[in-house]
Amino acid sequence: MRLTLLLLLPLLSFAQAPAEAPSRSVEGGGISVPGWTGKVDPNEEKSGKTIQDAKLTKEGDAFHVTTGPAVSYWNPDNKASGNYTVKATFNEPKYMNLNTHPHPYGIFIAGNDLGAATQSELYCAAYGSGTFIVRGFGPEPFQMNGRRPEPNAAVNKAAGVGQPVTQEIALSVKGDRVECSINGTVVAGYDKSALVTAGKLKSTDGVYGLRFAHNTEVTVTGFGVTKN
Repeated sequence: MRLTLLLLLPLLSFAQAPAEAPSRSVEGGGISVPGWTGKVDPNEEKSGKTIQDAKLTKEGDAFHVTTGPAVSYWNPDNKASGNYTVKATFNEPKYMNLNTHPHPYGIFIAGNDLGAATQSELYCAAYGSGTFIVRGFGPEPFQMNGRRPEPNAAVNKAAGVGQPVTQEIALSVKGDRVECSINGTVVAGYDKSALVTAGKLKSTDGVYGLRFAHNTEVTVTGFGVTKN
């Protein structure tokens, strides 16, 4: 009996894990912001999704993003080099309104060969559940703070499903360090040598832009770069 239970435990654990919801196709999708472009993740492309299945619009000074497949958006003219900080404020007006569990959104920097198979970028993204991730493509996906979202008291939590939550996210290059700050607190930092290496980034110089997981709806304000 004991042996039978031990053999069943892995199966029970797997069965209880939440199933990942498939990526939606957003009605009226595509990019309507002049100068901007984007690319869905390779796994999304394999399932038949394209940039037309997500939506990027501009409403006054705010970007309005609805996904769809996981995607990176950028304007090729937005480039940063040396020491700099890219920052934006993300508002999820209705937490988890398009998914059954939290999904993240944030900023990417160090974009090179974007849209190609050899693309590289680093992103920091927050969840409305109070957690965050630092990940990238180089060109294969890589994780800097583990495979699971990391909790941090600086990351705001939504009061509940359907409630608003706002995060201010910044990625900074300062000498030999790269740091992610959320709501004014540094939540993660790495030596540049751990990032600019085989299988990760080509450089910390490059295009900066916006990063969204699948099935999210977010508005973005205050997006821009400053020199450190």
